[in-house]
Amino acid sequence: MIGLLIYLLIVGIIIGLVYWVVDAIPIPPPLNKMIKIVAIVIGVIIIILILLQLTGVNIGGMPKIGP
Repeated sequence: MIGLLIYLLIVGIIIGLVYWVVDAIPIPPPLNKMIKIVAIVIGVIIIILILLQLTGVNIGGMPKIGP
């Protein structure tokens, strides 16, 4: 369970870092918004897959995080 929380924290930090870097670098507005949306969608997909593993659903290709 602790490994799961650490994994979620790391995913959140990485997505937050990507979001911050996109704001810090002068990127044109349409591309800026698209990168942010893609980062959030990838983060949400990873979190959903982790929560599915917690419920016991077997997901191929993902390392087993919890018990």
